[in-house]
Amino acid sequence: MSASTAEPVNFAPYFTGREVRPVEDAALMDRAYQLRHQVYCLECKYLEASEYPDGRERDDCDAHSSHFVSLNLQDEIAGYVRLVRPDAIQTFPFQTHCVQLLDGVTLPPSDQSAEISRLMVSSRYRRRHGDKLAGVNVDEDHLSDHERRVSSPQILLCMYRQMYQYSLKNDIRYWYAAMERYLAKALMGMNFGFEQIGPYTDYYGPVAPFLGDLRQLEDGLSQSAPALLEWMRSEA
Repeated sequence: MSASTAEPVNFAPYFTGREVRPVEDAALMDRAYQLRHQVYCLECKYLEASEYPDGRERDDCDAHSSHFVSLNLQDEIAGYVRLVRPDAIQTFPFQTHCVQLLDGVTLPPSDQSAEISRLMVSSRYRRRHGDKLAGVNVDEDHLSDHERRVSSPQILLCMYRQMYQYSLKNDIRYWYAAMERYLAKALMGMNFGFEQIGPYTDYYGPVAPFLGDLRQLEDGLSQSAPALLEWMRSEA
């Protein structure tokens, strides 16, 4: 008798991720701009709300970005992120603020790279003590083991899955990200390893530039979390 095939693990049963095309998905893209305004202008006050009188935060990078959202079971936006491709002079947003690199760092080809930008989770999913912009809790000592398990960042996983699949189809191998220390640590715990490539600086808070190689990510997941890698690759 042949062994039964295990049912694939769904790492985000309460959320779905999707790419948002600004023209074809205009209504959904508009909701994403509104979320960006809510989080970046009103909640975090990174940007002046008065500069966006229509209640929608946009910038010049949007034109050469791919946009992704995580939706809950009611098709409400739970999270947003974009992948920014290089601009006309082959640079990325992080290089405007994080101008210094650590010794020995060599940047990969820009045409194989993209920057993770505007990563955010809706405030309705950031209600626990210690929750940060990306929905990651950094003060979980008071939580029970059960609470730690159910607080796994399904929203982030959905969006990273969509970015990964998009990157495979568009010959993107490297991801840049300007991250706070807590998020880099949290992603490492999710088996998404990024290498710090520059010192910390003030860029929407104290952040440092990090670089991830998707081939190294795949190699690592194949050893440490093969079920997660299978789910990341699956479009079902």
